[in-house]
Amino acid sequence: MIRRIIRKRRPAPTLAGISLEEELALIRVELMYGLRVNREAYLRRKVDERNEMATRMRDRDAAEMLADLRGSLERAVQPTVVDLHSRRRARPTQDPEPA
Repeated sequence: MIRRIIRKRRPAPTLAGISLEEELALIRVELMYGLRVNREAYLRRKVDERNEMATRMRDRDAAEMLADLRGSLERAVQPTVVDLHSRRRARPTQDPEPA
């Protein structure tokens, strides 16, 4: 069924197309939530986001972009602290009782 849907999909504009992964994700949203995704609006949004990103990159130098990226990554990824002592297997401190 999914193959049939993918084969019947409309051709995307050449400026930005919907990849196979995106199409499968959109189909999954439609099936799971009973929604209808407007592919043309999705493509327009994708083109707008691409243009906005290109504008942002044109107006900045590499060091500024790197600092911004580093800051966003630090906010997105919380450092995890691992307590190695608690992860070790507890060794039995008492001798087994003789039977």
